[in-house]
Amino acid sequence: MTASGRVDDLLRHLAPQVLGALVRRYGHFAESEEAVQEALAAGAAQWSRAGMPDDPRAWLITVASRRLVDQMRSDEARRRREDADFALTTADRRTSPPADARLLEPDDDDTLTILALCCHEALAPASQVALTLRAVGGLTTAEIAGAYLVPEATMAQRISRAKRTIDRAGRHFGDPALLDEARRPSVLHVLYLIFNEGYTATAGEQLQRVDLAEEAIRLAGKVREQLRDDGEVDGLLALMLLTDARRVARTGPRGELVPLAEQDRARWDRARIDEGLALVEDALAKRRLGPYQLQAAIAAVHAEAAEAAETDWSQILALYELLVRMTDNPVFGLNRAVAVGMAKGAAAGLDALEALAVDERLAGHHRLPAVRAHLLELAGDATGARAEYRRAAERTSSGPERRYLEARAARP
Repeated sequence: MTASGRVDDLLRHLAPQVLGALVRRYGHFAESEEAVQEALAAGAAQWSRAGMPDDPRAWLITVASRRLVDQMRSDEARRRREDADFALTTADRRTSPPADARLLEPDDDDTLTILALCCHEALAPASQVALTLRAVGGLTTAEIAGAYLVPEATMAQRISRAKRTIDRAGRHFGDPALLDEARRPSVLHVLYLIFNEGYTATAGEQLQRVDLAEEAIRLAGKVREQLRDDGEVDGLLALMLLTDARRVARTGPRGELVPLAEQDRARWDRARIDEGLALVEDALAKRRLGPYQLQAAIAAVHAEAAEAAETDWSQILALYELLVRMTDNPVFGLNRAVAVGMAKGAAAGLDALEALAVDERLAGHHRLPAVRAHLLELAGDATGARAEYRRAAERTSSGPERRYLEARAARP
C-alpha cells in the first residue's frame, strides 16, 4: 500500500473518533462535522507530504477544534452585532479553546454513537447512508456523489439537510437511547444498504464499487467490536464477508458479469470465507434469530459448495422459508422462488414466482423478469426465457447487468 493509501485509511479510521470528541465537548453536530472534514482534508494534504505526526488523532482534534472555535466565535460576533443584548455566558463557555487536545479525547471509541446519530429516525434512508459515509466513513462529498452517480452539489445539499435535521431534533451525543436495542436495526440497515450498493451498483458502468463494500465491512466490524452479544451484528458482518469473498470471480476479463453458478470458485477469497463461516457459527448460536443471521446462513451454504452442482438447495430453500415468514421483503420472495426451482423443479419455482407478480413493490423492477427468465430457461422454454431476459435488460440501470441480460436473450 502506498503512503497516500495508508494516510487515507488512517483518516477514515479516525474520522468518527475525532467527530465524537468535538460533539462531546461542543455539541452542534453540523458545525463539528464540517470542522472535522476540514481537518481531514488538512491531514491528507500535509501527512502525505511531510509524514504523520506522533499522535494523529490529537493532531486532528486540535485542528478541528480550532476551526470549530473560530467558526463559533465568528457566528457569535455576528449575533452580537444583530442583538447587543444577547447573553454571552453559555457561548463563552462553549467557545473557549481547549488548552490541550487530550482534554477532548474520549476514553472510548465513539464510532457506534456517531453511527447511531447518522441513522437518526428523522432522516430518510438515502440521507442516513450519505451522512454515514461522510461522518463515519470519512469519505468526501465528491466521493459519495460519485458512488451514487449524482451531482456533487446535490449530495452536498442532502448531507447538509441531514446534519441540520439532527441538530433540530435535539438528540444529544450522550443520549443512551442512541445505543439501545431498538435503534440497532436502523444502523445495521444502513450498513447493509452501503454494502449492497458497493457489491452491485444500482446504476452506471461498473458492476461493483469496492470502496463502498469495504467501508461497510469495516464499519460492521467496528459495530461488532462493541456489540459482541448481538447475533444480528455477527450475521450482518458474516453475510458481507461471505458475499464479498466472491468479488474477484464475479467479473470476466472485460468486466462482464459472471453469475454465481458459472464462477470459478478457486478464485473466491478463502480467508474471508473462513472468517465468515466462523461468524455464522457464532451468530446462529445466539438466542434470537434474525434476518441477517438467516441470510448469512444461506451465504454459508453457497460458500461450502466446492462446485455449483454441489449446492444444497433444499437447505437454502428451508432457510428462505424462514426468512420470508420473518420479513416482508419481496426480494427474499424472488430468491425463494429461485430456491424452489432449484430444489423442486422449474415448474414449482414458476408457481412460487406468480404469487409475487402482483406485488406493487416489484413493479418495474428488473429482477422479477430476470428470475422468471432463469426459471423458464430451466424449464426448457427458450423462447419465453429470451423475452423475459429482454424485458429485464430494459429495466435495469446497471450497464454490466444490462449487457449480461442482453447476452442471455441473444443466445440461440
